[in-house]
Amino acid sequence: MQKMTGGRTQVEIEGHSVGQVIDQLDETFPGFRVRLCTADGQLKPDIAVAVDGEVVVDGLRAAVGPHSEVHFLPALSGG
Repeated sequence: MQKMTGGRTQVEIEGHSVGQVIDQLDETFPGFRVRLCTADGQLKPDIAVAVDGEVVVDGLRAAVGPHSEVHFLPALSGG
């Protein structure tokens, strides 16, 4: 996802939920939502989200605090 942010490893975005954070990321970096969400607006099954170091189970509704760190974790595959 660094390619979408011009190589930046961290960005500051406002939002009270994971969904709002994704919306703001998509406004700032067009195409972000497509990378993380399905056509019907849900998180893709191969994407996990961690807020403040804890993987969330509420998906897009998960709460985000004003100083939270949000990480999007794509599934790794190998063999």
